[in-house]
Amino acid sequence: MIMQNDALIEIKNLSMYFPITKGIIRQHKVAEIKAVDRVSMVIRRGETLGLVGESGSGKTTLGRCITQLLCPTSGEVNFEGVNLCTMKKEELRLLRLGMQIIFQDPYDSLDPRMKAFKIVAEPLLVHTKTRGKALADRIAELLQIVGLDPGMINRYPHEFSGGQRQRLGIARALAIHPKFIVCDEPISALDVSIQAQIINLLEDLQTEFDLTYLFIAHDLSVVRHISHRVAVMYLGRIVEIANRDDLYLYAKHPYTIALLSAVPIPDPEVEETRERIILTGDPPSPINLPPGCSFHERCPGCIDICRMEAPELREVGKDHRVACHLA
Repeated sequence: MIMQNDALIEIKNLSMYFPITKGIIRQHKVAEIKAVDRVSMVIRRGETLGLVGESGSGKTTLGRCITQLLCPTSGEVNFEGVNLCTMKKEELRLLRLGMQIIFQDPYDSLDPRMKAFKIVAEPLLVHTKTRGKALADRIAELLQIVGLDPGMINRYPHEFSGGQRQRLGIARALAIHPKFIVCDEPISALDVSIQAQIINLLEDLQTEFDLTYLFIAHDLSVVRHISHRVAVMYLGRIVEIANRDDLYLYAKHPYTIALLSAVPIPDPEVEETRERIILTGDPPSPINLPPGCSFHERCPGCIDICRMEAPELREVGKDHRVACHLA
């Protein structure tokens, strides 16, 4: 059972700004891209937190800041009460045993010059003293856990199918017994027929090893299936976060409502009668965000305060928060 107060990861005012520079040696900063802007949220032990939003909304950047693959501009990432952003590299290396990441494209994330054995063994060789027969046994066990034949250990990534490559990436992520895994769109590069297999595998692994996931995706149907809670991101900010059913049935933010209206429903009568919300315009540039609410230029219900004052995430129901003046 997931306890509401049992936070594995607590994020406080996390920002990630990428500088834009000019000059011969790029020494002059002229602007910055606000990829993640003052995000605060909690990921609870044993849950799957879904993270959705348009391309460019900052989902992947947020996931990489949490795992410290990117060093945030400001803010905190607390993993089991320890702020990762202030740790030295050697201290951080030890804590990294507890967190891993599964990348979007399994082909790009696997070294094409390494055989499967070396790919899965690498985290064990770096972080543990497992060697020899114990290492070989552990690799064989990991491959079986993710549904691969241990006899494939001498194959290169190009000799696997897309689904098999992603299973290999999952085996690598599991190698050092992590507590938390960022799943960065782990099925978007796969055939539809394989996607369900990978989702089922991730769910089985979560139950078996008591894992916590941040599941980043575009497919809202998949997110509803796998997630306990869902956070919606727009232009670097969380605009709504709630329990899965509350969000899909009682969404409050106009951006969330528009996203959900695009999800197809497998009922021809319902699909024919429901209203599809088409947002006008394009998202503003993250280099030059408008004052007030970043969504106000596309919002059908925009009022004066939306143009002047950025809304903060506030409670609108049990475990349901939204950043909207009208909610």
